[in-house]
Amino acid sequence: MKTAVVVEPVRCVIDQRGLLFEPIGSDLIQQQRNVHIVLTEPGCIRGNHTHKIGTETVVVTGEALVRLKEHDVVKDYLVHEGEARRFIIPPGVPHAFKSIGTRPMLLVTFNSVPHDPAMPDTVKETLIKD
Repeated sequence: MKTAVVVEPVRCVIDQRGLLFEPIGSDLIQQQRNVHIVLTEPGCIRGNHTHKIGTETVVVTGEALVRLKEHDVVKDYLVHEGEARRFIIPPGVPHAFKSIGTRPMLLVTFNSVPHDPAMPDTVKETLIKD
């Protein structure tokens, strides 16, 4: 049986310089084999896939719609401007992210398996349509 998705707030420090957050702590960093930063323009969609093997940890900031499909149940989460949320997504859970604000959405994404373009770990599954 799959492990459940974990959704949790990330503590943010906001001041006149901007926003600061720690995407993952030392408890998760040792398990990661890949990291990428994704800046997504308003109205655009990322994801729309599932992972065969890897567990993906995604921290989202900026206005966003996050859609997950777990045990055939679709759940939507909203991330608001000035906050960050962490989603720990086990293999086999389809997920998608849409930038819904007027400024870009930021994703800081970690995966427990290395990225291999010759053998991608993703399988397309559309949860959010253009």
